[in-house]
Amino acid sequence: MYQTDKEKNGVTYQTDNEKFGEFIAQLRREKQWTQKELASRLFISDKAVSKWERGLSMPNVSMLIPMAEIFGVTVTELLRGERLEAESALNRDEVEKLVTCSVDMSLREEKFRQKFRKRWTGIYTVTLCIVVIELLIFRSLGVTWNDMVNGMLPYTGMLLLFGGWFCIFARETLPAYYDENKINFVSDGAFRMNMPGLHFNNSNWPHILNVGRVWSCAGAVLFPAAGVILWRLYGNELWVVTRLIVPLAFVLGIFIPVYVFGKKYE
Repeated sequence: MYQTDKEKNGVTYQTDNEKFGEFIAQLRREKQWTQKELASRLFISDKAVSKWERGLSMPNVSMLIPMAEIFGVTVTELLRGERLEAESALNRDEVEKLVTCSVDMSLREEKFRQKFRKRWTGIYTVTLCIVVIELLIFRSLGVTWNDMVNGMLPYTGMLLLFGGWFCIFARETLPAYYDENKINFVSDGAFRMNMPGLHFNNSNWPHILNVGRVWSCAGAVLFPAAGVILWRLYGNELWVVTRLIVPLAFVLGIFIPVYVFGKKYE
């Protein structure tokens, strides 16, 4: 259970994920809406609503006002996780605590995302170093640079290119219009991912990012070794396997898990 605490003048106010989620579920049932119907009114995915109601996450601060409006309650009541009687209006200090807590929630989520990105940046850096070491080892074993260029290097480079984008440059969240519309591509600068039949949104995007990060980093490390071993075993006899099919399987194989996890959390 995630909680945000603030103390002022000896009084502690607490924003409780579970209490908030129970209140949202109660308000939704009073309106006789399904999670999907509520999600459509907020232009988000029903998975996000499900996570709120189970106490697994909190909405962005920008969502509080539209949520309060469609439920007919105040933002204060949302943050408190309960309806307030007219005679029990909060004083200025209590309101300040609620606002501060809501800002803290947003800041904590942003710090978590930054920490997560920093971790993957470190993993990518280690991956890059391992690949360089592998190439030097293969060169010392007699594999020429020309053989590497004709075989493993282009595909390893593609995996590192994908990995660099996924680990360092890819945005952690998609713009709101991805949740409002069924969009089957992500365009970010020079990078574009097009997946017919898969709709990108902020429900499946974190899982897609993780799949891309794991596959590209693991593939960049494993492919050079696998390519050299197969080339040493079969050489030109099976050049189609060692220099085309296996490399393409490593590079294009990323789209299969992306599609599977994307559809699962869509």
